[in-house]
Amino acid sequence: MFRSATRLRTRRSRIGGFSMVELAVSLTILMILSAIAIPSLMHSLRTYQLNDAAARLSDMLKFTRFEAVRKNNAVPFQLAKFGNDWVAWTDTNNDGVPDPIEKQVRISGFVTLLPAGGGLPATTAITNAVGALLPTPATPGPLQFDARGAVRVGGTLTSSAYVFYVGGAANPDEYGYRAVILLPSGATQIWTAPKGGPWKRTG
Repeated sequence: MFRSATRLRTRRSRIGGFSMVELAVSLTILMILSAIAIPSLMHSLRTYQLNDAAARLSDMLKFTRFEAVRKNNAVPFQLAKFGNDWVAWTDTNNDGVPDPIEKQVRISGFVTLLPAGGGLPATTAITNAVGALLPTPATPGPLQFDARGAVRVGGTLTSSAYVFYVGGAANPDEYGYRAVILLPSGATQIWTAPKGGPWKRTG
């Protein structure tokens, strides 16, 4: 009986839980792993946000082009800044205002559209592939897609490629850059570059 009671106490002590030392060691290991993992997770999140913003902007250009071909009529692509946010939309009624019924994309928060120059990597790889670039956001005219899907500015067919630079609002160098290229034919490309370059086509 004495032996059974001893065995029972031993079994209970084994399943009783963690000691304070074990708990402290476990918490220390968890904090170390978190300190290692969080920067990597944050970098992955920011990279995803940049890629997503560039893809959504490219999709908006494609949608506007599709609408022009579908309607067999010129349809403008509009881009405007509202506070700290950028809004791109398919201006189907050509009134220059992003109406609720018009498809639109908002670029806000961590991601923004960047002006040309000012720390952006050299665009030699892009210009070698597509020719000279006209940076946007600027006042593009607005850009229009005609019934064939080609790009017009002020009603005239353009021979230039337009570029929309996407980056971080606070520290663009930290997470790299994206460039959405609109070719005169109406086709789009997405290019990516880390700090200092080089640019590489990814879409």
